[in-house]
Amino acid sequence: MTESQLMATITQIPVSELISLLTAISNRDYSQFEQLESRFADRYGVEAWEEYFNFRLLPVLDNVSNNWLLEQMLVVV
Repeated sequence: MTESQLMATITQIPVSELISLLTAISNRDYSQFEQLESRFADRYGVEAWEEYFNFRLLPVLDNVSNNWLLEQMLVVV
């Protein structure tokens, strides 16, 4: 996927995807977050998930939520 195709894909992702991910984080439900992450990657591709996660999702998290999410990710690895 080219950079322009990736950006076109990301701009077409519904805001409801972001809301679902933020809700799982807010509820501290990592299992739900993982399910949403997997569904997102299946639907839009892994490259789109990486871009979306790094530049759309992480920047909107408060420090507590960001730290919680990163801690959960480290525990799973």
